[in-house]
Amino acid sequence: MAAPIRHIVIVGGGTAGWMAAALLSNVLPRDRLRLTLVESPDIGTVGVGEATIPPIQFFNRAVGIDEAEFMRATEGTFKLGIAFRDWVRPGHRYMHPFGQPGQAIKGVSFHAWWLRLRTAGYTVPLSDFWLAEKLADEGRFDTPSPDARSPKSTLAYAYHFDAGLYAAYLRTIAEPRGVTRVEATVADVALDPTDGTVSHVILADGRRVDGDYFIDCTGFRALVIGQALGRPYEDWSHWLPANRAVAVPSARTRDPVPFTTATARSAGWQWRINLRHRTGNGYVYVADHIDDDQAAATLLANLDGQALADPRFLRFTTGRRTQSRYKNVLAVGLSSGFLEPLESTSIHFIQHALIKFAATFPLSKDDPLSANLYNRMIGEELEQVRDFLILHYHANQRVGDPFWDRMRHMDVPDSLAEKIALFRARGCAIFPNQTLFQEPNWLAVLLGQEVEPASYDPLADAGDLSDIRQGFDATRQIIAQTARAAPRHMDYLSRLNAGSNRRGAA
Repeated sequence: MAAPIRHIVIVGGGTAGWMAAALLSNVLPRDRLRLTLVESPDIGTVGVGEATIPPIQFFNRAVGIDEAEFMRATEGTFKLGIAFRDWVRPGHRYMHPFGQPGQAIKGVSFHAWWLRLRTAGYTVPLSDFWLAEKLADEGRFDTPSPDARSPKSTLAYAYHFDAGLYAAYLRTIAEPRGVTRVEATVADVALDPTDGTVSHVILADGRRVDGDYFIDCTGFRALVIGQALGRPYEDWSHWLPANRAVAVPSARTRDPVPFTTATARSAGWQWRINLRHRTGNGYVYVADHIDDDQAAATLLANLDGQALADPRFLRFTTGRRTQSRYKNVLAVGLSSGFLEPLESTSIHFIQHALIKFAATFPLSKDDPLSANLYNRMIGEELEQVRDFLILHYHANQRVGDPFWDRMRHMDVPDSLAEKIALFRARGCAIFPNQTLFQEPNWLAVLLGQEVEPASYDPLADAGDLSDIRQGFDATRQIIAQTARAAPRHMDYLSRLNAGSNRRGAA
C-alpha cells in the first residue's frame, strides 16, 4: 500500500484556514499526523461572512467549542432566519425561518393540511405556526426542546458573528492541539515531476514547506488548486449574475435582532446583520446595472447607524471548481467556489467541505476513488443551493426594474424548473438531494415568493375538516403563548455572557 498521510499543510489562514486547522486537529490522530498552517500577514482576508445557518452547531461541536465562550469571543448574536424585504415587490416582506412549521400529522406534512384548510377558506397564514418566525418578529429567542410534544421541538437556530474574531478564536483552539503556524507569504507551488502531486510550497523568503497533503485556503486566487494544478472553474453567472459586493460596518443603534435582513435593491440586494458590537452591512450587485460608486452610495444611504470604516469592494464570479479535490490537494472556501451570501452559505460550504473530507480521508497522497466520491457529494450540495438561490431572484414581481425583469424571464436549470412545477401542481417541497435546504426551507421561500400551489397532498383529505381546523387553532394559540413566554433576545445574550464570565472566573 502507498504511504499514509503524515503531514497536512494548510495554505492560507482566515476563516477557512483556521476552521480546517481547528476541526482536523480534533478529529485526526495527533500522534501520527502533523498540521502546519502557512498564513501571510500581507494578504488580507475577505472577512465579510457574518451570518450562518443551523449546521454550524454541528461543526462547532465537532471542534469541541463551548457555545457561550464562542459567542463572547466573536461578539455573536443568535439567528432564527432571514427576513426578505421587497423581493416580491416593493413593500412586500416575508421570512425564511429556521426549523419547521408544526409537526407532521399522520405522516403527512403539516403544510399539506394547512393547504387543505386554505382551500376551504381558512385565512390564517402558515407563519402563525412557525415558532422561529414568531420569536424573530417579537425580538425573542429560545432553544429547541428534545421533547417532540413541545412546540420548541420545531426550533432551529444559527449565529451572527464577526468572522475575523471567529478565525482568531479558532486559532486559540488549534495551536494548543499542535497546529504549527508559519507566518509567511507563499510565492510558488512545486509539483512532483513523477506523479503531478504537490511536493511543497515555496515561501517568499526562500524557505520551503513540504507536505503529504495540501489544503488550499487562498481564497479567490486559488493558488494551489487553480494556478498550480489547473483545475477549471465552472461559471454560473448566467443564473446568478451578481459579481460585485461592497461592505461596510456601522454603529449599533438598537438591540440586535435575531435574524438577518436581505433587502432587494435595483441591481441586487443589501444585507444587514446585527452583532453585539456593530452592524454588518453590504450590497451585492451586478456591475452591468450599477457602478461601484453608485452601489457604495446606495449602501451608505441605507445604513441604520454611522459608518465605521470606508466601504470595501469585492469582485467575484459565481460558480464552482469542477474538482475541488484533486491529486493531494483539497480546495476549501473561496478557492473551491463561490455562491453569493443570500442564504448565508459561505461558512457552511467551508464546514461541509471539511466534514466530508474527514469522512472520506485519503488513504494516501493520491486517492482518486475517495476524491471522486467527495467531488460528487460537494457538487450535488452546490447545485442544490444554486437552485435555491436562483428561486429567490426568478420568482419576483418587480416589473419595470431591468435587472429584476431579466431574472424573472431567464431560463432556469431543469432541476429548478421541475421543483417549481411540482410545488405549483401539488404543494410538494420534497426534492432529490435535499442535504442542506430541505422541505421547510423550500416551503418558506416558495410561499414567501408567492409561488402558489394549485392543490395539495391527497393524503391530507383524510379526517373531518372541522376537527383539523380546531387542531390548527389550538396549535396556533400554543405557538403564540410559547413565543410570548420566551426571553428577549438581548436578555438571553446577557445571561449567556454572564454565565460564560462566571465559568471563566471559576
